[in-house]
Amino acid sequence: MVPKRILNHPPTLSSVPTNVRPFHLFPSSSMPHNTEPNLPQSLSEAITLFHSTIEDPQSAPSESSCNTLIDNLRKARRYDTLVSVYRHMVRTCVSPRFTSLSALIESFVNTHQPSFAFGVLGLMIKRGLGVNVYNLNLVLKGFCQSGDCDKAMGLFSLMRRNCDCVVPDSFTYNTLISGFCKAKRLVEARGLFEAMKVGDCRPNLVTFSALIDGFCKNGKVDGGLGLLEEMEKEGLVADVFVYSALIGGFCNNGDVERGKQLFDEMLRKKVSPNVVTYSCLMQALCKNGRWQEGSGMLNDMMARGIRPDVVTYTVLADGLCKNGRVSDAVKVLDLMVQKGEEPGTLTYNVVVNGLCKEGKVEDALRIVEMMVKKGKKPDVVTYNVLLRGLCEAGKIDEAMELWKLLSSKEFHVKPDVFTFNYLIQGLCKEGHLREAKRIHSTMAKRGFLGNIRTYNILIEGYLNAQELVEALRLWKFAVDSGFSPNSSTYNVMINGLCKMQMLNFARGLFNKLRASGIRPTVIDYNALMASLCREGCLEQARSLFKEMRNENCVPDVVSFNIIIDETLRAKDINSAKELLLEMLNMGLVPDAVTFSILINRFSKHGQLDEAWSLYERMVSCGHAPDAVLFDSLLQGYGLKGETEKIISLLHQMADKAVVLDSKLTSTILACLCHMPKKLDIEKILPKFPQNTTKEMGITCNEFLMKLNDTHPELQLFLAR
Repeated sequence: MVPKRILNHPPTLSSVPTNVRPFHLFPSSSMPHNTEPNLPQSLSEAITLFHSTIEDPQSAPSESSCNTLIDNLRKARRYDTLVSVYRHMVRTCVSPRFTSLSALIESFVNTHQPSFAFGVLGLMIKRGLGVNVYNLNLVLKGFCQSGDCDKAMGLFSLMRRNCDCVVPDSFTYNTLISGFCKAKRLVEARGLFEAMKVGDCRPNLVTFSALIDGFCKNGKVDGGLGLLEEMEKEGLVADVFVYSALIGGFCNNGDVERGKQLFDEMLRKKVSPNVVTYSCLMQALCKNGRWQEGSGMLNDMMARGIRPDVVTYTVLADGLCKNGRVSDAVKVLDLMVQKGEEPGTLTYNVVVNGLCKEGKVEDALRIVEMMVKKGKKPDVVTYNVLLRGLCEAGKIDEAMELWKLLSSKEFHVKPDVFTFNYLIQGLCKEGHLREAKRIHSTMAKRGFLGNIRTYNILIEGYLNAQELVEALRLWKFAVDSGFSPNSSTYNVMINGLCKMQMLNFARGLFNKLRASGIRPTVIDYNALMASLCREGCLEQARSLFKEMRNENCVPDVVSFNIIIDETLRAKDINSAKELLLEMLNMGLVPDAVTFSILINRFSKHGQLDEAWSLYERMVSCGHAPDAVLFDSLLQGYGLKGETEKIISLLHQMADKAVVLDSKLTSTILACLCHMPKKLDIEKILPKFPQNTTKEMGITCNEFLMKLNDTHPELQLFLAR
């Protein structure tokens, strides 16, 4: 019991919010009277009987039966009904017992109304019932769950001031530490932890688990690892929750190897992983492109008798989709069903999204049909993904049909701003600006203001159609509507102006962007540099490239491609090589465009050894050389008369089934014409597949006729 000196000083607990109303004045709408269908039959009948007799003085239930009913409602977790019963008790002057008021505190805590729970504490003291540490811990828990750690700390301070009667226990400290960790207030959480170490309540496994989890979720994994070492020194054995928190922390920080090391450590220590442990590792492995290992972990966990849940399967399906293995993700969906785990809407959406990104919209539609047959209702995300997939595949008519379905009043899903944006973007991409504008008007009529992305899409559409006046009008309308242009807005405008060869306007807008306090993106710089290079202003482009690095805007592969190409065009080979070296030192991997630029330019400048070395490196990197690149190499080796290299290139072209356009055909003919007459052409030339002459500008027969005009023996080149 709480001593009288606490009962005589209710102001110490009078921080009950002034808006906490007396419990008998709660509105009836918030306290349902009806019998609840999920209650056990006997309890349901008791509630019905209570409501039918409580207002009748002749047959009113006794104080004992009312309090017993409240206790049973607490056990059944029917908190709304419990409060309703309490309200009627108070109104009819039936006195609640200590256990009923404790149950009321529990009800308010579990329905996320901690201030009301705190008010009940004051009521208990006023009635002389006193409070115990369990009641106070419940209210602490309520404040911490709602993120109001300051009120929780105020109550904790009161407990410590009156520690001769209500002594904080380990649950008190653990609740506060967990609450501060969730609120990202790690310093205060650590302070409470240190206070425990010098007090009577020593940190236990729950304390360390809460603190380690808090540190890891806030990115301070090394701190969490230090706590693990401290914990082991105290003789406490880490359990699966501690290891899972640390593994999740390392994985979220991108250090999957450390996560795997801890996983192996827990196995060595005979700590059995759970579904959360596996899900964290699988997600991290798939995110790092290691989908084979992620898939292997699914087999491992099932071999250990751990049943994957819907989160595990969804994580794996998502990872496979992001690694271009959407067919395997579909198999994961089938496996879920086989194992009796019903896929959720999120799982279906992940697979549908993966299929749409790979252009397999028909397969995505079949998955949605299967989803509906299984009783799962697709949500707006499902339909948005389908709509985007149809638009990206150029199937605008089908996208419009889906749009009509979503717009119908009877349909269970209503379009959102993403729906409008995807459709408008698809229409703009196909050049249907008038239709895009109509959809935008419909959007406004339905009360959707859209967002700045909506206007960015439309502005880009107008600029691609070279309708600058309309683009500027839309920009002004967006600003007048309260939308602030962002970096994407400027990027769209700058890129559009550059494509329209309006370089001065683009540079003016670029300067305005910097003056507005928005940092230009690498895309902005690239658009301007490309435009300057097209104008032959290499030095200005170089200056912009230097400025870009000085402004801490890191160049990407495209940036280097633009500058390297123009530098080689100006025959400044040494500077181009230095740029390539700088690019590699930055950890940027040359793409197919980089290799093509270098090989084409080196070939034209007669530096064939350099060009061939780059060609071999390009192939080893997995990039496919195109017809333009082979044409450059053949021309270079043709001028040098290097027959062996030409024959080698022709064989590689045949192996790669390179399409022979008219330009490449002419180059091949020129090379063959300069070959020595003594060569047995039939033996040395490769077999080109017949379909490689498709869409080449001349027919296969015309090509053979040209061969006959130069070297009659070359007719076998394609005719075999």
